[in-house]
Amino acid sequence: MSAGAVDYYFEFSSPYGYIASRLVDDLGTRIGREIRWRPFLLGPVFKATGTAPLVEIPMKGDYSRRDFTRTARFHGVTLNMPSKFPIGTVAGVRAFYWIEDRDPVKARAFAKTLYDEYFVANRDIGMPEVVIEIAGATGVDKAALQVALADPAVKERAKSEVDAAMAKGVFGSPFFIVDGEPFWGCDRIPMLEEWVKRGGW
Repeated sequence: MSAGAVDYYFEFSSPYGYIASRLVDDLGTRIGREIRWRPFLLGPVFKATGTAPLVEIPMKGDYSRRDFTRTARFHGVTLNMPSKFPIGTVAGVRAFYWIEDRDPVKARAFAKTLYDEYFVANRDIGMPEVVIEIAGATGVDKAALQVALADPAVKERAKSEVDAAMAKGVFGSPFFIVDGEPFWGCDRIPMLEEWVKRGGW
């Protein structure tokens, strides 16, 4: 198999995606692969699959709320469930890809900070003004980003990324694709790592 990058798909409103964001850098180091950060939106996925956020599904909701924090504790990751959850994260996705087109390193720093501000500091990252402020704190030109978020081309870019993710079969967060093989969930990270080391099975 080719030693290609690992595509890491995540939704900024996903607790499991957030936990994965704290784990993927070390994963990349262990397996010697680049990790490509690819935020997307679960809303279109729910519409396409006829599902809903876990917390809104009877029985699964109670379990998921317990498991979010349990999984974070297991991995030693700080997670404070936000007072407003889940939220729409369109502005965050648009901002990420706009920033990435200009500075991929800064885009990753922005994504990590956005996650921390939501799942640690309890800030509503669904608000464009909050996204802009957080981006500014990571060295992004706030005025330029504010203009970009209203740009039809930026909106279309984000939409195309979401469509491309779904076309590849991405339906959850986190979701990884390596050498064409899909892995869904934080609990599949050890399997993904072993898959790479063995060259599949």
